[in-house]
Amino acid sequence: MSNVKKFRLFSGTSNPKLAADMCTHIGMPLGEMHIQSFSDGEIFLQYQETIRGLDVFFLQSTSVPANDNLMELLIAIDAAKRASARQICAVIPYFGYARQDRKSAGRTPISAKLVADMLTTAGVTRVLTMDLHATQIQGFFNIPVDNIFAAPLFAKDIRDHSTAEDDVIVVSPDVGGVVRARALAKSLHVDIAIVDKRRPAPNVAKVMNIIGDVEGKHCILVDDIVDTAGTICGAADALMERGATKVTAYATHGVLSGPAAERISASAMHELVITDSIAQPQAILDTGKVRVLSIGSLMGEAIMRIYDARSISSLYN
Repeated sequence: MSNVKKFRLFSGTSNPKLAADMCTHIGMPLGEMHIQSFSDGEIFLQYQETIRGLDVFFLQSTSVPANDNLMELLIAIDAAKRASARQICAVIPYFGYARQDRKSAGRTPISAKLVADMLTTAGVTRVLTMDLHATQIQGFFNIPVDNIFAAPLFAKDIRDHSTAEDDVIVVSPDVGGVVRARALAKSLHVDIAIVDKRRPAPNVAKVMNIIGDVEGKHCILVDDIVDTAGTICGAADALMERGATKVTAYATHGVLSGPAAERISASAMHELVITDSIAQPQAILDTGKVRVLSIGSLMGEAIMRIYDARSISSLYN
């Protein structure tokens, strides 16, 4: 058996198009499997080809419906373990529950640790993910976790869409994202600014101040997750009020729940660029302000490097 046939990529129901793009890069067909739900909501699946002795990569973002997608992933891992797969890698472009990475108040869970424990107990031997909301979540696992980054894709896209007239500055939408913004600014050789905000309630953000000079600049807002879009849209509006010429936002994971579509449409933001780590409904694409970058080649290359035991970090060179 040739090396290329000693691993197989399978996909859950969360993002089949991304799985197809990854297979195109890898140069092999998507693995065949059957997935169905019983009338009471129970999930059943079956691998439609032998995986005995093979390395299995199973793609599933734990995005909306988060609990159904997570359960489907766990069942797929269990099925692969019982089918005698040699290694099982959970490919989770968007790792749900990552925002619950610590006890933020009394009597609250650390749900990210719970998810890590469930994946390990189910039988996963490796995790491949992208832009974890909190990088310390890697320490919740006692197995290898490869956390790859979308920043190089963003930097290339910014260069491709910038003109000589653009005076670019990278802006963090909150203090917590300064490290992410600084890394992108370093690769673009530009300055950074910070939006100072407070969050009076979950999914509610209020801009208090802008740290840095944004007047006359093309502001590049960068974040890892955009959920209800309140933070990113509020920051964009505040930057335009402070004299920015244009605001473009980049985010790895477009959760875009609740009023996100309406907020983006009404915002002063020129464009929101996201990756396809989460499949987007048509309502989001119809805003005319959302553009999607494919991570299929990046994730596909990461899978081949994991299988061949080659460096993942050199992906960004």
